[in-house]
Amino acid sequence: MGLWEAMRARVQPRRNDLDALFHVPSAAITLQTALGLEPTGTGSVCYRAAGGAAFAQAQQDVLALIEGDADAPDVTVTQDDFGFTWLVVAGHDGSDLSGLCTDLHAVNTTLELNGFASGLLCSMVPFANAAGQRFGLTYLYKQGTFYPFAPQGGQTRDTLLELSVRDLLVEELPMEPDLQRWLAVWKAPGL
Repeated sequence: MGLWEAMRARVQPRRNDLDALFHVPSAAITLQTALGLEPTGTGSVCYRAAGGAAFAQAQQDVLALIEGDADAPDVTVTQDDFGFTWLVVAGHDGSDLSGLCTDLHAVNTTLELNGFASGLLCSMVPFANAAGQRFGLTYLYKQGTFYPFAPQGGQTRDTLLELSVRDLLVEELPMEPDLQRWLAVWKAPGL
């Protein structure tokens, strides 16, 4: 922080690093070997949709980009109870986590480059194991960090699983240190 920012009590917001999404496949190997958790093949990006033709065009560009391949995954756009839009990419098998992360990166980057970065909230890659434990590895766009969110039925969280995942991945991914920023994204697609 510079002197001028300190005097005005202003800090520069932390810059996100969307390329951190490309570290998720290697983190998935760690999760699989240590906890038996595997990617479900689904991922999503959550954002606040803006009004107007420019946003509609940017969203259509994203859909066309992902759906353009011959073996393209299924892409759906839904809205949650809080008014946020979820663009869900499904149909990647668990072994194509790199392709899924590339698709999520493309969604974030396209919206960012078209001037809609302020509406981006998070990206999520769900994991599950044979015992029925599930969690979403969640990337907070504005912080540039990850955190695990593990709903456990109703409105409760599996805090032990969340902390275990954090401790396991702290060397591989930029994990969010402030637990108050670990948003509960109830009813997130894929969880």
